[in-house]
Amino acid sequence: MAVVHIPALLRPLTGGLERCEVAASSVRELIFQLDALHPGVRERLLEGDALRSGLSVFVDGTARREGLDYELEPDNEVHFVPAIAGGIGISRRPDTGEEF
Repeated sequence: MAVVHIPALLRPLTGGLERCEVAASSVRELIFQLDALHPGVRERLLEGDALRSGLSVFVDGTARREGLDYELEPDNEVHFVPAIAGGIGISRRPDTGEEF
């Protein structure tokens, strides 16, 4: 069974579980199975039929762009990770105005 690591914001729905084993052949099925065990999880992870905006799925440490359609193996570890905003902006030197 795949091991899904429960994000802290979902733990109130899972009775505080940090991880859970789920039999699923895809990320989509994993979410539905997890929701069957812990109602409300699906609403927090999905918008309609897609992964919520700003949320990524990692399988065995790799971001899966296939998202919900990614096929799982029984020993996979799955993480749902919120996107982190920010980045490097252009900075200017106060004395010369040059970018750095």
